[in-house]
Amino acid sequence: MASTKLFLKSGHPPTLFAAFLYFDFSFAIWVLNGVMGPFIKESFHLSLVQTGLMVSIPTFAGALMRFPLGVLSQYIGRKSAAILEMSLIIVALIYGYFFVHSFNQVLAMGVLLGIAGASFGVALSLGSGWFPKQYKGLAMGIAGAGNSGTALAALFAPRLAMAFGWQHVYGFAAGCMLLPLLVMIFFAKEPPDAEHQSLGQHLKCLIEPDGWYFNLVYVITFGGFIGLSTFLTTFYVTQFGMTKVQAGMYTVAATLTGSATRVVGGYFADKVGGITTLAVVFLVAIAGLFGLMATPSLTVTTILFMLCFAALGAGNGATFQLVPLRWPVTTAIAGGMIGEIGALGGSILPNVLAYSKQHTGSYATGWIEYAGLACFVLGLLLVVSRSWTKTWVGPGGRALANDATFEGEEVVSGEGVLIAS
Repeated sequence: MASTKLFLKSGHPPTLFAAFLYFDFSFAIWVLNGVMGPFIKESFHLSLVQTGLMVSIPTFAGALMRFPLGVLSQYIGRKSAAILEMSLIIVALIYGYFFVHSFNQVLAMGVLLGIAGASFGVALSLGSGWFPKQYKGLAMGIAGAGNSGTALAALFAPRLAMAFGWQHVYGFAAGCMLLPLLVMIFFAKEPPDAEHQSLGQHLKCLIEPDGWYFNLVYVITFGGFIGLSTFLTTFYVTQFGMTKVQAGMYTVAATLTGSATRVVGGYFADKVGGITTLAVVFLVAIAGLFGLMATPSLTVTTILFMLCFAALGAGNGATFQLVPLRWPVTTAIAGGMIGEIGALGGSILPNVLAYSKQHTGSYATGWIEYAGLACFVLGLLLVVSRSWTKTWVGPGGRALANDATFEGEEVVSGEGVLIAS
C-alpha cells in the first residue's frame, strides 16, 4: 500500500488514467475488423486468405502511422496529438458507418482504422512522462494495459454486429470514442519531461543498432499480441466451428490475460530488470507456440493461448521499461518507431496462419514459423544485452542507481562521464 501511494504521489494520476483510456479505446477501434472478421467473411464470401489480408490491413496501416504521430507529438505536445488523433478516429468511424458496403471499401476502412493504431507511443509517453525513472516501467505498464481494448472489442462488437449488422458497429464505436476524448481534454496535463531538439536529433534512434534490436523484440511481443488478437475470432470459428459470438468470448478470455500481464511485466522489469523479464517471457511464449502446433483440444488450445498472451503482454511491459532508460529524452520518438516495426509483426501473423490453413489444411506451419522467429530473437537479445549492461542499464536491465542519460557510447551522470568498455 505504501509503495502504491509513493507511486501515485510521484506523478500525475489523472494524466496516466487519460492515457490508459485513450489507448484502451483506440486499441478497441484498431482491431474492430479483426473481431468482426467472421461477419465480414460471411457477408462477402471471402476465402481465408482474403480474411487474413482484411484483418491485417489496420495493423499494417497503424504501424506506418505511429512514427509520424510520435514526431508530431514532439512539436505540438502529446496531449494535443492525442486529441487530434481521437478526433480523426471519430471522423473515420462515421465514414465507415455511412459508406462501407463492399469488400474493397472494407479494405479502405482498414486503412482508416489504422489511425487508431498510431496511439501507442504517444499514449505511453504521455502516461509515464510525469513519473520518475524508478516508476517508468509500472507507469508504462498501466498506460499500455490499454491493450485490453482488444477484449472490449471482442466482447461487444460481435453482439452488436449480430443484433444490428456489422456496419452499425462503426457508428456505435464513434459515439464511444467521445469518452476518452473528453477525459483527455479536461483531465490530462502535458508532462514536463520534453526537451526541444532538432528533428535530426529526434530521428537519431532510427540509425542506432539498439533501436533495431528493440524492433525485433517487439515484433514478437507486440506483433504476436496484436496478430493473435485480430485473427483469434476467425481461428476459433474455422478450427472449432464456433458461433461468432462464442468465438468472441474465447477471444476476450485470452486477450484480457495479455492486457493484465503488461502491468505485471512492467512491475517485474522495474524490480529484476527488463532483460531478465524478457528472457523468461520469451521462453514461455515459445513453449506455448510450439504447443499449438499439435492442434490440441479446445480447452488445451485456450489454455495455451492464455499462456502465450500472458507472456507476450508481460514482454510488452518489460520492453517499455527499457525504452525510456535507453532514450530518456526522445521516448515518444523511440517508442513510436519500435511500436511501428513491432506492429508490422502483427500484420504478418494473420497472413501466415491463413496461408498455412488454406494450403496445408492446418495452422501448424504458421505456429512453427513464428516460434522459430521468436527463438532467433531471444538468442539475439541475450547476445546484445551484454553490452547494454556495460553502458546504459544495470544488471538484468534494471535502472542505474544514478541519474544517467545514455548518449552514444557514454553514460553521462551527475558523478562524471563513464566511458563504455
